[in-house]
Amino acid sequence: MGEEGGGRSCGTTRELQKLKQQALEYYQENDVPRRLEELLNSTFYLQPADVYGHLANCFSKLAKPPTICKVVGKNVLDGLGLPTLQVEIFCTIQNFPKNICSVVIATHFEVHENDSWELAEAEEAERLEAVSTAVQWVNETITEELQGLGPSSQAEVDQVLRTFFESKVQEDKERKELEKVLEDSTVPTPFPLMPPSPPPPPAKKKGQKQGRKDTLPEKPIVPPDPVEPVLCGSMAIGAVSLAVAKTSAILGNSPLYLNIAALKHRQGMAMLLEIQKHINRTIEVLPPLKAETKKGHNGGKKGQQQITGKLSHLGCLTISYDTIEQPLLLIQGICANLGLEMGTNLHLAIDCAAHELMDYSRGKYEVMMGTHKSAAEMVDLYVDLINKFPSIIALIDPLRKEDSEQWDSIYNALGSRCYIIAGTASKSISKLLEDGNISIPKSSGLIIKHTNQTTMSDLVEITNLIDRKKHVTVFGSTEGESSDDSLVDLAVGLGVRFIKLGGLSRGERVSKYNRLLTIEEELVQNGRLGFNEEHSFYLNEEAEKATEALEAAAALAGELPEAPQPIFPTEVVEESART
Repeated sequence: MGEEGGGRSCGTTRELQKLKQQALEYYQENDVPRRLEELLNSTFYLQPADVYGHLANCFSKLAKPPTICKVVGKNVLDGLGLPTLQVEIFCTIQNFPKNICSVVIATHFEVHENDSWELAEAEEAERLEAVSTAVQWVNETITEELQGLGPSSQAEVDQVLRTFFESKVQEDKERKELEKVLEDSTVPTPFPLMPPSPPPPPAKKKGQKQGRKDTLPEKPIVPPDPVEPVLCGSMAIGAVSLAVAKTSAILGNSPLYLNIAALKHRQGMAMLLEIQKHINRTIEVLPPLKAETKKGHNGGKKGQQQITGKLSHLGCLTISYDTIEQPLLLIQGICANLGLEMGTNLHLAIDCAAHELMDYSRGKYEVMMGTHKSAAEMVDLYVDLINKFPSIIALIDPLRKEDSEQWDSIYNALGSRCYIIAGTASKSISKLLEDGNISIPKSSGLIIKHTNQTTMSDLVEITNLIDRKKHVTVFGSTEGESSDDSLVDLAVGLGVRFIKLGGLSRGERVSKYNRLLTIEEELVQNGRLGFNEEHSFYLNEEAEKATEALEAAAALAGELPEAPQPIFPTEVVEESART
């Protein structure tokens, strides 16, 4: 036993010495610091398992950084049970492929609950084709294009995706031009028709005085703009870009929102974090629900009939009402019962969705059943509403984007008192970046969404553009959301002012509220979350100039100290009511 044990001991010693010598040669060839050599000199006193563990740790630090080896697209279901795209990222880590993360992107299709079965069937087929094409793009070309790239190289990845998408756009354009040529060649040219004779002038009415002007007819309603075309499969671009960003965050052991924030504030991030650690967030805790109340839940008298409704796919309660003010009075009454003061503890943002209210047969908005108003009358309606309910801080899509004159009117009338936000009335992110103009229609803010070909770099670029124009950015969810909560990280990382999540119901939306609370807790614990008690509004041009002049004069006089800006001033906008 002694000889056998002694032999095993000598063999182990020789193996350790040999391994030590090989490691020293490797370190010397690769110019590794002397501290690693000292570590190896001490391995003689360690057990073999400890030696290999230390060596593995040392070599892992010298290993090649993770690179993308495969991107996989899948057809999955969203929160409404409809098809959408899932993307998985595989990376090569220490010579082994590993599944790092997956994301699910929502489709751009709107959900119309009252559509006929024919329209619903046609849209379902279009949605399925869009998802199938996106899956094909990811599994064929995109995965090949991204192989070997590092997930931390977000700008390089996004540029590859943009180039690929531009090629697809060009292919689609050439295909449509060819189809048009073939169609024109097969259709016979019709003979020109004689133009109809002009109608006779209207007869002069008897008794009409000379020079008296006839009553001018109402200005014809502007037809809706054609729906902006969306290239089939474009959601692959946005999904892959988000998946790569999330992969980089996971590999870097950091939250996604910090990864996005670093992407946007790469140069000024350290300075902003230094400022923010001196700012403490004041948290208001809502009072508990009262055990008993004498009033009904709507704040009315005891015994008053309660308003009932159903839950929409947006997670919001849809109710019937007799007046425009009734839903707002309902919210006001509930807040009074809870001890909340409107305009202090709670502010309202109304998603007016004016494009859904237009009655094209009458050329007016149907604000309630049987109540129609022109675009000019809508402006007066909103002014009266803000006068009655000053706690409303935002009107989203108060008019159709085609009513540009009335957008100017409502902005001039209310722009200093509440945000006038363009959601559906705004162009897509790609169009906004292409035009570089976010002022049509005239508004104080925009809703942006992560859909289709939108990349992480696009989101950074559009929010920078909106910030430069002193507009407010609202990051919004889509109607067919999934349970993926990356949207919240994007909103916080981009530093947007508001996030629009819909009602606090359904798993795919509750998960986002939970993620928002988690981020808030993390930032409060780290001392990185600033708080601004008052809402600042971007005034119209005349008021802006006067305010800037006063601020400049006060600053010169030493009366206006510079206030540090919060790095993540994200707030929540719930869809509380629809006009």
